[in-house]
Amino acid sequence: MLVSPVLVALVALGGLCGAEPVKFFDCGSKDGKIATVDVTPCSTEPCQLRKGTNYSINATFTSYVASQASTAVVHGILTGIEIPFPIPEADGCKSGISCPIVSGKSYSYVTKLPVKSEYPCIELVVKWELRDDGKNNLFCWEIPVEIVS
Repeated sequence: MLVSPVLVALVALGGLCGAEPVKFFDCGSKDGKIATVDVTPCSTEPCQLRKGTNYSINATFTSYVASQASTAVVHGILTGIEIPFPIPEADGCKSGISCPIVSGKSYSYVTKLPVKSEYPCIELVVKWELRDDGKNNLFCWEIPVEIVS
């Protein structure tokens, strides 16, 4: 069987388009369990986030509790100090999660992470929490990143 070089190239390029799970640290998922965290595009560790670019975040998790709502809270950690990081949509129920959240069900939290042009070039840790009605973490993950020009 003869395989077309174009087909081989398309298959190879298609593999590059898929999201790769990143290595994350669970920083206190009390009311849920994280399965995977994907940052797209992110081909290196730490993730290199280019200024002026939007990144897709997809965190899959299983909830241990029922909750009417969920709220995302994001921080950048520099030298151990947590600095609040605004995101376009903090409501988890508008970020791929069908609310109310049901205990024992798996969800995919999907959102965007904008890296503004005015951010400094710096290495830091991103801490991302999704909180339930009781302000407990459905998930909490941290990944090292580097903001680059």
